[in-house]
Amino acid sequence: MNVGMRNVRVTKRPLVLVAVMLAMFMAAVEATIVATAVPRIVADLGGFSLFSWLFSSYLLMQVVMIPVYGKLSDLYGRKLIFSIGIGIFLIGSLLCGLSTTMELLIISRFIQGIGAGAVQPIATTIVGDMYTKEERAKIQGYLASVWGVSAIVGPILGAFFIEYLHWSWIFWINIPFGILSVLGVVCYLQESVEKRKRDIDYKGAFLLLICISSFMVVMIQGGVAWGWVSTPVLVLSLVSLMTFCLFIVNEKSVKDPIMTLSLWQQKGLRYANIASFTSGAILLAISSFLPTYVQGVMNESPLIAGLTLTAISIGWPISSTIAGKLMLRIGFRVTAIIGGFALVAGATGYLLLVVIQNPLWAALSSFLIGVGMGFATTTFVVSIQSTVSWNVRGEATALNMFMRSLGGAVGVAFLGGLLNSRLQKDLAEHADVLSFEPTLDVINTLLESEQSYVLANEELTILQAALSNGLSVVFIGLLVLALLSFYFIFRLPKDAPIQKTEDV
Repeated sequence: MNVGMRNVRVTKRPLVLVAVMLAMFMAAVEATIVATAVPRIVADLGGFSLFSWLFSSYLLMQVVMIPVYGKLSDLYGRKLIFSIGIGIFLIGSLLCGLSTTMELLIISRFIQGIGAGAVQPIATTIVGDMYTKEERAKIQGYLASVWGVSAIVGPILGAFFIEYLHWSWIFWINIPFGILSVLGVVCYLQESVEKRKRDIDYKGAFLLLICISSFMVVMIQGGVAWGWVSTPVLVLSLVSLMTFCLFIVNEKSVKDPIMTLSLWQQKGLRYANIASFTSGAILLAISSFLPTYVQGVMNESPLIAGLTLTAISIGWPISSTIAGKLMLRIGFRVTAIIGGFALVAGATGYLLLVVIQNPLWAALSSFLIGVGMGFATTTFVVSIQSTVSWNVRGEATALNMFMRSLGGAVGVAFLGGLLNSRLQKDLAEHADVLSFEPTLDVINTLLESEQSYVLANEELTILQAALSNGLSVVFIGLLVLALLSFYFIFRLPKDAPIQKTEDV
């Protein structure tokens, strides 16, 4: 019997589960509130050209830190690393609310992202430690219910803060939940960590940071601030490629790599992680761009925009609960394939928004995406945790979360770059009829109702058409990603239904 199972006898599982759910609630509310409030933040602070960095800065550090925290949790235990991550996340949240410029907010989001890398992967790993294989499939329903609650609470809180207080509160609301979560884990989770000399792969973490950050800058700035064949793009692309190669060489040579490459040799883990990458890109792109479409193109309120996004968090827990039971009967692969179908259907729905200008249609598409994520991600996590042993479970879980977050970071950066490029092109074509300089920052006026009144009807129509065209390109990208997700899910190895056995 492994270390994780010995801890079950002394750990107060219900209380730790509540603490873990609080942490996940904090992360879930963060996603729905921030995405809903971003148009108001941009209107307040300006800097629409930096729009993508508001998400990418957070995602960049989260992506880099996920495997670091996963490895550290296997070396030093879940409790200590979880607490450190939450603490950094709360400091970043405080600074975000105090930001007075878009640049300061982006820097604060960097700090917030450093801590965010510990929240979901370690929370999920703690659950994997406490429960058996059969129990994990069922407990995912409880964890997924957090997203359902946040789906209702998040947009309502976001709209309330924007209307009656200030957008700063969308970040400060994290603080009480984070403190309660840390207290619950510290007080009630008991674990035994093997005493041995530990070597941390700082070099690997640094190389990974340089590789991903340089690639993201290319995705965001390429075709907008820089030409695709310009010197900055070529140099940064070369830096990204070189550091990636150095990262692989480093991981093969060090004793305790930040990413155990042998995990990729298992077919099930490999395709689950690649599918997590593409589905993560879908999820974060929707969270980043859908509220802007609903507010800027459909002229709906921030609350309506938030509710169209909320539908993801309604479909997710429902399907996750069903998936937890269904995979016991029909196995991992078939359950995940159902999720793949839903992702394609939801992405197709977004593409039709150009014709069906209705928030309810946007919400239905979001619901289908949530169903797809629930079936797919639940299956991925349970199957991975059921495949590996305790001493690499934190790293394996974190690797899957890493791929999902990396997909989100790359997806937002790349699709945001396409959006900016298309906007820039459309606005330049109408420069002769506009009374202002056709820069990307003029989109701010669409996101602030008071400013939009200063525009002539013709100018307002041109801006809305440009934003609609740009986001249509984003929706085409989402459909491509959904089709890729389905393909990789289909490549998962065939398996039998889960048997009622003890954890191994």
